[in-house]
Amino acid sequence: MIERLNAIEEKYNSLTEELMKPETLSDIKKTLELTKEQAELKEAYEIYQKYKKVLDDIEGAKEMCKDKDLEEFAREELEKAQTEKEALEKQIEIILLPKDPNDGKNVIVEIRGAAGGDEGNIFAGDLYEMYRKLAEKEGWKIELMEEEKSEAGGYSLISFMVKGENVYSKLKYESGAHRVQRVPVTETQGRVHTSTATVLVMPEAEEVDCELDMNEVRIDITRSSGCGGQGVNTTDSAVRLTHIPTGLVVYSQTERSQIKNKEKAIKILKTRLYDLKQRERDEEMGAERRSKIGTGDRSEKIRTYNYPQNRVTDHRIGFTLNTLDRVMNGDIDKVIDALITEDQNRKLRGEE
Repeated sequence: MIERLNAIEEKYNSLTEELMKPETLSDIKKTLELTKEQAELKEAYEIYQKYKKVLDDIEGAKEMCKDKDLEEFAREELEKAQTEKEALEKQIEIILLPKDPNDGKNVIVEIRGAAGGDEGNIFAGDLYEMYRKLAEKEGWKIELMEEEKSEAGGYSLISFMVKGENVYSKLKYESGAHRVQRVPVTETQGRVHTSTATVLVMPEAEEVDCELDMNEVRIDITRSSGCGGQGVNTTDSAVRLTHIPTGLVVYSQTERSQIKNKEKAIKILKTRLYDLKQRERDEEMGAERRSKIGTGDRSEKIRTYNYPQNRVTDHRIGFTLNTLDRVMNGDIDKVIDALITEDQNRKLRGEE
């Protein structure tokens, strides 16, 4: 552990020196690359500085114990420092766990109404609002990418990008089937129905992640359709991209400009191709994939939202909260934190 921390400290300090050089400061691209690399080491570097100070405090307290006049005070300080040392070592263990290279990325989230017809679409809209309010709390930005509104309310499909710090690290556990149990607005007998919506969270593909050959993409320009507001349907601005090798189809019509819709569609297509590549790699790894919290598959039932009992249950870790009203208002942190903690514990036990 100490060897790894020393290596991190050495690398962090060398990056600091490199970033102070005039030739580096004059190169914006290089500065950004080095700053990003240093930021990834910052947490481990800072906790190591605290750890070294605690080790010094322990040695200092041991020396003071030799002085009879200071012995009682020194023993209290020693006990306090030992407790802090143990707590820091637990934190360091987690920090030094292998990182998911996608954790720092923005994401594209795709929500679809599934089983339950209109009620499934309405619930898809409720999930979108839950994530929108969470993003507001976290200081993340949301950009609408694609939407197919449902006549009864909600969406048969809504796709949006979430931009911010370490977004994927928190939202990556949300992929799967979300089940809702409640009395639909269309139900006249007051019976509870079960419906589902599926969520797919994909890390945004960066240039280095996915090279897209536009010669393999068919581009169709069409007239926007559906609920888009006045003016959006007056020009041929919607863009449909078909990736011929995989058959993936992306449709974008949220902007009035054909150019902007094309840019969004390309971004979605690159992200879907990157996600496809990740899934193929994970399938090759087989057992490791199955040991994770959730496979990220749309068909995997991950959570139930029970409105009559104001209860939300995550089935992967058996975690339940009786504050569904607050969860749907964006207060989903406790569920996410529980998933992160369990994921870390499994890694510490060597299960992944």
